[in-house]
Amino acid sequence: MPKQTFDQYPEEIWVTAVQVATVWTNPESVREMDVDGTANPTNIDNWVESLSYEASLALCNENRVQSQILYGEPVLVTEVKDNWAHVIIPSQPSSKDERGYPGWVPVNQLAQVPKDEWFTSQTAAVIKDKAWLEAEDGAKVMKLSYMTLLPVKGIEAYRVKVATPHGDKFLPEEAVHIFSSKEGMDKGCGLDIVKAGEAYIGLGYFWGGMSSFGYDCSGLAYTAHKANGYQIARDAGDQAAAGEKVEFDQLQPGDLLFFAYEEGKGRLHHVGIYYGDGKMLHSPQTGKGIEIISLAGTKYEKELCAARRYWQTAKEKRNGR
Repeated sequence: MPKQTFDQYPEEIWVTAVQVATVWTNPESVREMDVDGTANPTNIDNWVESLSYEASLALCNENRVQSQILYGEPVLVTEVKDNWAHVIIPSQPSSKDERGYPGWVPVNQLAQVPKDEWFTSQTAAVIKDKAWLEAEDGAKVMKLSYMTLLPVKGIEAYRVKVATPHGDKFLPEEAVHIFSSKEGMDKGCGLDIVKAGEAYIGLGYFWGGMSSFGYDCSGLAYTAHKANGYQIARDAGDQAAAGEKVEFDQLQPGDLLFFAYEEGKGRLHHVGIYYGDGKMLHSPQTGKGIEIISLAGTKYEKELCAARRYWQTAKEKRNGR
């Protein structure tokens, strides 16, 4: 992950105050059936499982959902209207706004914290599929997603004390990786990116998903890179517009593959992670789970239009790139 810096934030910063906050296109995008995803506390497990195929598909087809933010993730609030906040997400780069990804979040899913208390020398990243945030007495408070980042306040026997929007809490030591907030997380190689995504084989696709409760295609690519020290754009189109161009005969595991309609000549619509040996790891579509497939003989073979590399080789790391 990039360096944890809050230079662009005011003295009081807004952070996500629920396990996962869904970022909506506008306040009118929310339906009655989405209450488990818009309340505080949220119940993302129940929300995702309760939606029918048609209701899940509508999140995409009716342009309802844009992205998601994890517990403790800082945002810029640009407007508050009724019970909704328009936010910018600096940790999710986007061509939609040079400051970060834009969208709407219920105000009750955000909290304000002092910036000087939120920036600590070390950051804890959740490296398990899920991890329970605990109170001081060990009581379970909230089930957090993979790659949730929280400021470290101290390290105790078997537990890490972290700052949260709800005060100091604890995470099991084995569930987190602690890194320097100033230096950022160590950069992994392409195989490390594959390994990060491989852990979620079978997890159901969720449009706009940016958590281990459900990823969309670009959300999986984003998170696999985040877990290995790389900040890439949130959306597939932006991911394809940056990085190092890779020729198809030079692909290596961890490279991103991009696909477009009209046999690669139309609108870009999908991204996957090159697995090696002509295979791809990806989160395909609503109703299906994350999988590894061979490209040969599939629609993806015909639609492949670009490949990009964000990870560094061992030589590049030594040279400080």
